[in-house]
Amino acid sequence: MTLAKVFSALGDPIRLKLFTLIARDPSQEVCACSFVDELQRSQPTISHHLKILREAALITGTKRGTWVWYSVNAQALSEVREFLS
Repeated sequence: MTLAKVFSALGDPIRLKLFTLIARDPSQEVCACSFVDELQRSQPTISHHLKILREAALITGTKRGTWVWYSVNAQALSEVREFLS
């Protein structure tokens, strides 16, 4: 994980909102299907932004049936917190 890639990924308002929604979810896992209504963006747009967050190693995805469930990569989040402190 490079911090430049992480901050670049989080520099976009949609990706920052996606990351926040995933990180703050009590179940710590969010279905990709829930983002379309929440962000009022198309599924392809949401998928594009989720891909960038995955490539920055901020989130991980687990496919279940048709949908992918996303969670925060705890190690990456810890590294970012350490850098910022």
